[in-house]
Amino acid sequence: MSESLERLQNAIARSGAASRRGAAALVEAGRVTVDGATVVEPGAQIDPRTAKIAIDGKPLAAPERKRTIIIYKPAGVLSTMDDPRGGTTVADLLRGKLAERLVPAGRLDRDSEGLMVMTNDGALALRLTHPRFGHEKTYIVRAAGRWSEEKLAILRGPVEMPDGYTTRPARVNLLRQGRDNVSTLEFILNEGRKRQIRYMCSAAHLTVLTLKRVAIGTLRLPPDMKPGEWRELTANEIDRLGEPAGTERRCIASTRTKAQW
Repeated sequence: MSESLERLQNAIARSGAASRRGAAALVEAGRVTVDGATVVEPGAQIDPRTAKIAIDGKPLAAPERKRTIIIYKPAGVLSTMDDPRGGTTVADLLRGKLAERLVPAGRLDRDSEGLMVMTNDGALALRLTHPRFGHEKTYIVRAAGRWSEEKLAILRGPVEMPDGYTTRPARVNLLRQGRDNVSTLEFILNEGRKRQIRYMCSAAHLTVLTLKRVAIGTLRLPPDMKPGEWRELTANEIDRLGEPAGTERRCIASTRTKAQW
């Protein structure tokens, strides 16, 4: 396949007219034409430089400029674009503030808070979410329960989750052993199963009180950023996300501050 060709549904999604899934639905419904001919196969290969794409007879808009931000997701907010039950989502936090339609690159549980990336750059989103790129994710967790060194071994895994999945061994460090049997822990994971850290803590008879993601690869949650705030990534930050796995930890270790504990 020529490098200049692209799937039709991807070209539509890249324009910002719909998500990839929504674009596929538009194509399959016969609402999309390419050079005047109706196409019903979302994976049809086109040359986006020359193809004239229209949806319901209206020419497809030029692709949105690529834009990527980091946002501090507050606890209680969903890391999705919409919620049928009417809950607040990260998309709601940006509504009316950006011209581009940005989607989350990865997720955080509703009850968790911290660093998220939102982008309309599909290639960047893939680099951040696909396991083969090996981006470590770092979390600071306050957990309740009587502490012992044996629990650290349990947390480092592997741990079998309720769905039968067995987690990979993780790096877990005790940062602080506080009063009232509340400990502060650092989790460094190369995977991100739903509610994984909560299940890991449960296996060690610990209850998560707060969970904050403070780093994704080389990206760190700014110490002065408040829940709900966001800022754009610099070109340098985006470029560094393409660095080989293993460079992230050195950056994290050299910049962590007590304010993020």
